[in-house]
Amino acid sequence: MAKKVYVFLADGFEDVEALIPVDVLRRGGVDVTTVSISDFPLVRSAHGVNIEADIMFEQGDFSDADLIFLPGGMPGASNLFDHKGVCKAVVDQFAAGRKVAAICAAPAVVLGQLGLLEGKKATCYPGFEHLLDGATYTADLVTVDGNVTTAEGPAAAFPFAYELLAQLVNKQTADQIAEGMRFKHLMA
Repeated sequence: MAKKVYVFLADGFEDVEALIPVDVLRRGGVDVTTVSISDFPLVRSAHGVNIEADIMFEQGDFSDADLIFLPGGMPGASNLFDHKGVCKAVVDQFAAGRKVAAICAAPAVVLGQLGLLEGKKATCYPGFEHLLDGATYTADLVTVDGNVTTAEGPAAAFPFAYELLAQLVNKQTADQIAEGMRFKHLMA
């Protein structure tokens, strides 16, 4: 059975941070559902691209999530944090020991401010590390600590996506997808 991932999209999300992981995970056979947390299915990215989410937040039951993923971007990350339902879903996911992932500003603005990074290693977009409450800031492209995976910013979108795919499916599949997308060639 395919692993289940929910991607919460808020107005102002960073385009590549959301869409590269969605693309890579779907290529790897993961069941990815994009979720609009606004009042409309169309969510506007930080760079003015309108994306139609698969479902509205109110339609979701996130208790079956293997992973909840939060893209960064501003004001996207702040909009995620301001949504009480998103915060509850993320806290519930974390408390159940299931995977949570965030990139760019979202590790700090959402996970850090929710207190979920206490005693963990984490990364985020430079300048937001002061919001990583209780975490050890790594400044790495991607950091994994237990059930939490964080990434630095737009340039980390591909390595972050392949890391998530390796966690959800396996490393061999992640490597095959990376090779097919010519990422391995880029890094050679």
